[in-house]
Amino acid sequence: MDIGQLEEKFGIPGHLSFDSHDRLTRVQVHTAAADATIYLHGAHVTHWQPAGQEPVIFLSEKSEFAEVKAIRGGVPICFPWFGPRSDGQAGPPHGYARIQEWELVFAALVPGPDGDQIYLTFALYPNDASRSLGFDNVRLAYEVIVGRTLTMRLTSVNAGAESVVVEEALHAYFAVGDVRNAMLTGLESAVYRDKTDGMKVKSTPAGPLRLTAATDSVFPGNRAPIEIHDIGNGRVISVDKTNSATTVVWNPWSGLSDLPEDSWPGFVCVETANTATDDITLEPGKSHQMSCVIAVTAV
Repeated sequence: MDIGQLEEKFGIPGHLSFDSHDRLTRVQVHTAAADATIYLHGAHVTHWQPAGQEPVIFLSEKSEFAEVKAIRGGVPICFPWFGPRSDGQAGPPHGYARIQEWELVFAALVPGPDGDQIYLTFALYPNDASRSLGFDNVRLAYEVIVGRTLTMRLTSVNAGAESVVVEEALHAYFAVGDVRNAMLTGLESAVYRDKTDGMKVKSTPAGPLRLTAATDSVFPGNRAPIEIHDIGNGRVISVDKTNSATTVVWNPWSGLSDLPEDSWPGFVCVETANTATDDITLEPGKSHQMSCVIAVTAV
């Protein structure tokens, strides 16, 4: 659907509208509780800002908004694998879901005790790209609930006759005043694999986790909620997840080609995931749902 058709079918005057940026269609949400932006490209949340708060989601100023590339920042959806494809076959990094255009299939304004919420559901059906990679019968639904909290819920369904193994992640970039002054709680004395050091198995300190250098840490078997103590912005960002057995913490500590060199201190990635030994086997006709709820508290 073009923007006019989307407005006619889903638009909510004063609360939900559509526009385009570099030829990519995006959903603009505005309520008294929060503002948000979601691109149909990748069903990619790029902005969420509760009323009275600084933006909670980081977006790179150098991100390339192109149909064949992933947006840098926001909340990319990694599916059906995480990182490089591990079965030896070809495929884009982090899978195809983040570089496909999703279809908006539902939108509603729902009143609540903490202010109005916008409910959105996006769908990604099997297409030429997914079939070429061997995922002929996997369907995805992605629910985004925008309000004083941000809920993101990914459901995968195997409509085929054979089992399918998938990995998944909501690769959230959280905006912080300075990552070097931020602290993470919920990962005390946790075992992780250090991707910056040859996948060695290590343990975090007994106290809050502080990032002091390039970090790419995969915490298997970790279902605990995480809190990001954003000292620079005087707030705590909580990440509470469901049906996610992996947590990933990432910051490159230097600029990438689509990330300004001086911007890396402004974010930390805390990813809700199921990867590697926590991957998901979808039996024929079965589904799996993974979600996280983001909340912000001033301190």
